[in-house]
This record gives sequence, structure tokens and C-alpha cells, in this order.
Amino acid sequence: MKIVKFTKKGIYCIPGKFYLDPWLPVDYAVISHGHADHMRWGMKHYLCHTHTKNIMKHRIGEDISVETLNYNEPKTINGVKVSFHPAGHIIGSAQIRLEYKGKIVVFTGDYKVKHDNITIPFETVKCHEFITESTFGLPIYKWLPEETLQQQIHNWILQNKANNRTSVLFGYSLGKAQRIMKLVEGLDEIHVHNAIYHMNNAIEASGISLPKTQRLDGNFNKADIQNKIIIMPPGLLGSKMLKRVPNAATAICSGWMQIRGNRRWRGVDAGFAVSDHADWEGLLQAVKASEAEKVYVTHGSQATFSKYLNEIGIEAAEVITEYGDNELEASEAKKEATI
Repeated sequence: MKIVKFTKKGIYCIPGKFYLDPWLPVDYAVISHGHADHMRWGMKHYLCHTHTKNIMKHRIGEDISVETLNYNEPKTINGVKVSFHPAGHIIGSAQIRLEYKGKIVVFTGDYKVKHDNITIPFETVKCHEFITESTFGLPIYKWLPEETLQQQIHNWILQNKANNRTSVLFGYSLGKAQRIMKLVEGLDEIHVHNAIYHMNNAIEASGISLPKTQRLDGNFNKADIQNKIIIMPPGLLGSKMLKRVPNAATAICSGWMQIRGNRRWRGVDAGFAVSDHADWEGLLQAVKASEAEKVYVTHGSQATFSKYLNEIGIEAAEVITEYGDNELEASEAKKEATI
């Protein structure tokens, strides 16, 4: 008995007659989280976690038809029991659990098993079939403990202050920016670009408390931000706005910074491996803990990761999807950077 099938429009729940994070317009879309490659415009009706609703309205439009559920709150759709469970990826991110006639399928969307002190921690959900991402599905990717990462960033900022430099950290307005805010909270004033400011407002409208920040628009006074902390979307790398920042020291916050060559490629002063995805060990941990009989591996290093799972006795198959398209999120960030 198959519950889901992989189609040209997205992952389709056969008995439920709905799609999971579809990339083409459908009647009913169950959404895992608010990133642009998973939550797209054009669906007649959306179902998402409570904390994702305002993010969705901010990014897609106020007039969309959207329904919400809290974590572990079930809803039955055409005989399929649907529930959301914490994915630990970004605020509001959820694994989608489907149960039909005793069989359970879990679609993870994107996830991270290490707690980052701002998202609700990942929850293991046991199932028969597990659909996993593999963005960082290579053994080279191993994230530092949050406290160690935080200390690295603090040391960099303090060194910048000692050298009369303004610390500018780049991260996407949804997910990464809020994570950075938490990592630097209490160290100094945090100034966030307009796009991040508006995203923060959408998140806080759901009752979530974020670190205190100050809004940075295009008319900022240089004296007000000298030697302070600034967070900008990556779309502003090399921008006129960045060039106005007094004596800027720049850093990209991304899991790709695990590879030193990426730092030189982007021409910034520093790179910190701040990722909202699971590393190699995290992926393995999640797959094993699910106790799934079959694993479907989507976007990222799916060939390597699925091959390894089969070698260690876990049946796995690659699945082609349109998730993990960094250009989509980069495009969203660039659009928001003009706000």
C-alpha cells in the first residue's frame, strides 16, 4: 500500500489527495516551512504550522487561503491523519507525519538535529517510510557545538571592535538571520536590514520573542552603527549600502563555510559554518532513530548518502525534487533586500 508518490508537481499523498511542499500550483498544499523552495505561490489552499502562517502571508500575500496546526495536533484529511512535528530547521519548520491504515510516512522537509537555542528542537518520529533531505550529506560536514560556534563569532566581533571595525554578518532573512541574532545577543547593539526587520515582525506576530534589534534602512547615520553589529541578507554583498558601512568587516554565515575555499570565493573577511540543516552525523542519527524500513533521499548529496545507507543495511533510494535550490532563496533575499 503506497501512501505517497513522487510526481512532476511534488510529493503527492495518494489517499489524502494533497501535496507536500509542491513546486507547481495544486489545490491543497501541506507546507513544511517558509523557505522559498518549499513554500511557493499559487496554491488554492495551504496547511502549515501556526508559526509559519504569518511568514507565508508576508512572503506570498495576505489574501491566501491558509489553515494552521500546532505541533502534535492531528488533522484527518480524506482518511489520512496528518500532524506536524518539530524539525529544528527554522522557526515554524515541521516534519509532516502521515498515517493511513496503520502505515506511517514522515516527510522531513529540511531539518537539523542539534538545538540552536532559537528553534524548537528536532523530534524523532518513528515511521515505516522516511523522506529525508541530504543538503550536507557528506562526511566532511560536521558542525561545531553551538557554544563553540558562538565563541568564535564573539571573538571575531570583539577583535573587530578593537580594530575600530564594524561587524557585518550575512544570512538569509528567514532562519539564518534569527539564528545569528541569537548567537550575538547581548554582545552589542544589533542592527538588522529592513528585510530582516520586516521578517522579524512577521515572526513576532505569532507570539515568538526574538532578540532585541534596531532597524537599518538606506538612510542610516554612519556614526550610529560604527563598531556595532549589522546583519544583512546575502543579496547585499558588494552593494552600495554595504560600501557605506564605516570600516566594515564582513562574514558569511553558512554551512558551506565548512570548506575554506568558499570563503575566498565570496571575497569576505570571515566565514562561519552556521547551518540550519543536519550535518552528516545528524542525518544518520535521524534516519536510524526513525527506524524506517525504507528511506527516500532528496536534495543535496543524495547519491552519496543513499549509497551509504544501503551499504549499512538501510534500504534507500534517490528521489529527484526541486528542493534545495539556493537560487530561489537567494532570489527571495535579493527581492527583500530592496524593501
